[in-house]
Parts: sequence; structure tokens; C-alpha cells
Amino acid sequence: MNASTVNAAVAAPPKPARGRIKCVVWDLDNTLWDGVLLEDGDVRVRPAVVEHIRRLDALGVLHSVASKNDPEAAMAALRRFGLDELFLYPRISWNPKSAAIQQISAKLNLGLDAFAFVDDQEFELAEVGHALPQVTRVNAADIDVALHRPEFLPRFVTDESARRREMYRGQLARDEVQAEFVGTSEEFLAGLGMSFTIARAGRDDLQRAEELTVRTNQLNSTGRTYSYDELDALRSSPDHLLLVASLTDRFGSYGKIGLALVEKGDPDWRLNMMLMSCRVMSRGVGTVLLGHVMGLARAAGAGLVADLVETGRNRMMQITYAFSGFTEVARDGARVTLAADLAAVQPPPPYVRLEVIP
Repeated sequence: MNASTVNAAVAAPPKPARGRIKCVVWDLDNTLWDGVLLEDGDVRVRPAVVEHIRRLDALGVLHSVASKNDPEAAMAALRRFGLDELFLYPRISWNPKSAAIQQISAKLNLGLDAFAFVDDQEFELAEVGHALPQVTRVNAADIDVALHRPEFLPRFVTDESARRREMYRGQLARDEVQAEFVGTSEEFLAGLGMSFTIARAGRDDLQRAEELTVRTNQLNSTGRTYSYDELDALRSSPDHLLLVASLTDRFGSYGKIGLALVEKGDPDWRLNMMLMSCRVMSRGVGTVLLGHVMGLARAAGAGLVADLVETGRNRMMQITYAFSGFTEVARDGARVTLAADLAAVQPPPPYVRLEVIP
């Protein structure tokens, strides 16, 4: 390899992370439809744009709107075209589009680096780029190529992907009800009618299980990722127990939101991994799966230790372990071994119905 080849290799930008984009925010005038709504009135939707939106929606990519427009007129047009349900928390006003994207990011609880913004105006793209450099910008004229790039194609297309928009819509409804609720947090949670299900992982759970290990950071005990094949081998191993948890309430399903990997040793079982999706952090169910594993170990006459790797982002998992009665018994740098007090296994909160599938 000559020097110029080496220099070119060094200078080459890193490839974008596959599936990094979780939400695409769309302009409306001359982007989603041809024409300017408040000037032309009779605008026409661009079928190719709708096809892109529906294709990505089926893959689990979310969509929203940031448009400088009259909100009532724009929403009426979206309803007339039968497209309003495709967009979560649309922001239509005369404010900067960067502000709209920030509001959508906060509402959906997604980082700005997970967003892409599509617009036909270079000025609007530049404004967003200046205020929010983390956001990927795409000119509307380039979507046929840009929206097929790796960062727009999720690494995992699971049984939950096509329902992701529905699950987020349920979360927005919960947030709206909670904002208007008068009472204690426990009273609100009790009114949700939550049902928490724990089962042994089946083969059809493994793609989502792999996705959970990759996407979950704050409530992941070790930060380690597992591939489909690794999880399949562990699921089939007589020395391991792989459990998956799901949650529903009166607004719908949260999907599969928890994963536990246990190595059944003697005298102690070892909890190699425990994780919960961040989207249930505020639901008070973070200890339910952990408490179930503790109960299984106690029933088997074994002790229980757990691996914890301090990643800097999983402080909430450390708190969850401490709240459940785990104490540190060994440490090697960021790697910590915790031991459970199985004499005091906490039951699920009274506002959660637990179902265990053998």
C-alpha cells in the first residue's frame, strides 16, 4: 500500500452507524406535497414521498412534521389525505424548525442524533444544521438516495417494528393523561392497569432480545451486547435461563421491554445480564423482573450474584440493584460483583399484575 492510499484510508470518514436514524421529521410545502398550502390551496401529495414514509414506518422508523404553516389548515390537509396518523407529535407553527425538532426530540425521548430532517429549502436545512448539528439533514430532492442509506435502515426488523408508531402513540396518550392527572404518582400508575409478563425466551423473541442489548444503555447492567446466535445458544443451554419481559396497560402494549440472563451454578446462580427498556423507567416496574429472578434462585436453594459493569450511563441499574437488596462483594475497576439478600425479595408493586408463563 503506497503513501497516498494510506493517507486516503486515514482521511476516510467513518461509516454512519446502521439504523442510527429513529425518526424522520418532514417539511410539508414542496416536500410532502407539491405547492404551498396557504398560497395554492389545492396541493397534491407526492406519492413517492408517502411510499418512503410507509416503507420506513414498517421498519420501525418514526415520522413527524416541522412545518412553517397554519396548524389548523395543515392538519386538515393531512387528515384529508389520510396521512395524519403517520406523524407523531407534529409541530406546525411559524417558529424556527430547529425549535420544532427539539420539542419532538423531548416528547419522544429520543436523542437529537437519532433524527433526520427533510426540507426543500436550503435556508431551513442550514438553520437546523447551525442550531442542531447532531441532526442529519436531507434535501427533499435527494430522498430517493438518502433514505436508503445505512443510517436509515434499522439493524433489526422485529415483530415490534411495524407496531413501534402505535406504541409511541400510546405513550403520548399516557403522557397527556398524566399531565392532567390530579393525585399521587402511585394513584396514576394504579389507574394504568399494568400487566407485566415474564416468560422463557423463545426463538421468535431473539431478534428483539438482540435489539434490546444494543439499544438499552441506562438500564443495562453490563452494557454488553449479544448476537442472535449467542442468545439462541444460551436459550437452549441447560445451564442458563434466558427470560424476556413484556408490559401492557389500558393504552396498549409497550412490547418486550426486559431481558435477564442467568447462569445456574452451584452454590450461586449468576445474573450475567439484566436490562430494562428506558421507555418504562417512569412506570415503577424496574424491579419486577429482578425480583422474579431472586425468587427463582431462592426456590432452587441457590444464592444469587450479579455482574455489573459501570458504563457511566447505567447508574439507574446500580440504583435498581441497591433498592432490591444487592450489595457489592468484589470489584475489579469498573467490574463489580453484587450479592443478593434472598431473605427479603420484594413483591411486585400493588399496581402491577404479574403473569409468569412457564
